[in-house]
Amino acid sequence: MDELLRVGLIGAGPWARNVHAPRIADHPGTRLAAVWARRRPMAEELAGCYGAEVASDPDSLLSDVDAVAFAVPPDVQADLATKAAAAGRHVLLEKPIASTLDTEERLADAVTTKDVVSLVGLVRRFAPETERWLDELHRLGGWTGGGVRWLNGGLLEGPYASSPWRHELGALADVGPHALDLVDAALGEITEVVAAHRSPEDLWHLVLGHAGGATSGVALSMRLPLRPPLVEVSVYGEHGQRALGGWSTPPGECFTALLDDFVAMVTSGTTTHPCDVRRGLHLQRVLHAARGKADADR
Repeated sequence: MDELLRVGLIGAGPWARNVHAPRIADHPGTRLAAVWARRRPMAEELAGCYGAEVASDPDSLLSDVDAVAFAVPPDVQADLATKAAAAGRHVLLEKPIASTLDTEERLADAVTTKDVVSLVGLVRRFAPETERWLDELHRLGGWTGGGVRWLNGGLLEGPYASSPWRHELGALADVGPHALDLVDAALGEITEVVAAHRSPEDLWHLVLGHAGGATSGVALSMRLPLRPPLVEVSVYGEHGQRALGGWSTPPGECFTALLDDFVAMVTSGTTTHPCDVRRGLHLQRVLHAARGKADADR
């Protein structure tokens, strides 16, 4: 690119401080141009680290950037990202993309109508080990089932333990998009939530049906004091079992790979991607179906 993509960052929490801001500032195709957060002192501190401007409000941030990255709760993101897309700004979204189906659909419609670039922060999809795993699965074929166990104590301690939206929406909304994205990419599109159960402690068990007839099981929790956390993803079929192992690429490096794709899309005028807003909407529809199934079966 002849000029760096000017990116505004909305949010100044742990993920914004540890991943968004440093990676956007260091990327050869982007510049962290402005920061806005509901708590201005946090925005000032973060912006000061990278020579960015502090926006007085979201509208002023939109007026001076080419793209917007979001690191805010899903209900906040949905409205602001819809406004950003409607203003013709490219958007880097966090998962979940919103908290209700109608706001998710409005966001996806705004992105599509304005033909802007969108990517959802499904960072594990951008890890080299994940890409190699999926390439092998698609080359071999014949997978009939699989499963995910994504279990940790993230709501008991750590940087996200005090996050109100994570406590309210639980593991299904936070780690659920990652888990569903991987098993969907591996086995084919999730077309049915066969069963869903949520314990009082927010331990989720899902049984999913996939296009082509495969089935999968998913277990999710952020309230189990496991050290180290347990993250297992595997499939099985006529070629035996294939597990996604390693998890060797740190989240920050995954986000840099996401930025590589984002910049390339803006440069080339490409607005579709396996992890764009449409993917986010598909995953959210599955999550809403799972929540509805669990509530109905109580």
